[in-house]
Amino acid sequence: MCDRVLVRRWSVPLVMVASLALSSCETVQTTQAGAVGVDRKQTMLLSAEEVNSGAVTAYKQTLQGASKKGALNRDAAQVARVRTVAQRLIPATGAFRKDAPAWQWEINVISSPEVNAWCMPGGKIAVYTGIIDKLKLTDDELAAILGHEIAHALREHGRERASQQTAQSLAVGVLGAAVGLGDVGQNLAGLVADVTFGLPYSRQFEREADRIGVELAARAGYDPRAAINLWQKMAKLSGGGTPQFLSTHPSDESRIADLQAYSARVVPLYEAARRR
Repeated sequence: MCDRVLVRRWSVPLVMVASLALSSCETVQTTQAGAVGVDRKQTMLLSAEEVNSGAVTAYKQTLQGASKKGALNRDAAQVARVRTVAQRLIPATGAFRKDAPAWQWEINVISSPEVNAWCMPGGKIAVYTGIIDKLKLTDDELAAILGHEIAHALREHGRERASQQTAQSLAVGVLGAAVGLGDVGQNLAGLVADVTFGLPYSRQFEREADRIGVELAARAGYDPRAAINLWQKMAKLSGGGTPQFLSTHPSDESRIADLQAYSARVVPLYEAARRR
């Protein structure tokens, strides 16, 4: 974290780099609290512009890799279904961030047995067919997944996690004493990919995404209580081996209890959306 950058043996150049890192940290409020009351302030080392630029590159590389394998948007009907659900959720993001509905959103489907889905910073979404097929998702459950992943992007959890990783790298001198923060951008595509595919989000991040996700679903006219059934399905599926989606998204009794409480809180929003 930016306020805990520790180094055992300080060299003069490294002190300068670490000092630059510390001075560049900022505390931000990425989202409005919403009905679910997510209001934690976050400390960021990297700028949103840097991270979003890295996400564009990483997303393009991911899609190119899928396309070469013939796995990108293979089933037109399935792609249309995923995009329809996502496009209903996107306007609801304005309840948390006024700028979010105007992001350059992209939604694509990758044919893969992986039980996985993600949303990179700036609204770059991918859903894997494995999560749709193996869980036999209803539209409400699909909305729960997309809402959860979109919530990570709204809260800029990827930027926050990348900032933590960058601070740690600076602390041990991995980036080199001569590297300034402005030069970190060249490595950001790989870093964004790491925080999307490999590094686990904290339980705090997951709890925030769960809560915002059910509110997004409710505001879009999808039953927020479907998130409870979704995670019950996830837990049952993990009995046959931990799927990728669960490896970084822990599912347990406390999580389901939290979803029960917060989905109930936003049911009035769902009912109001259904009446429109």
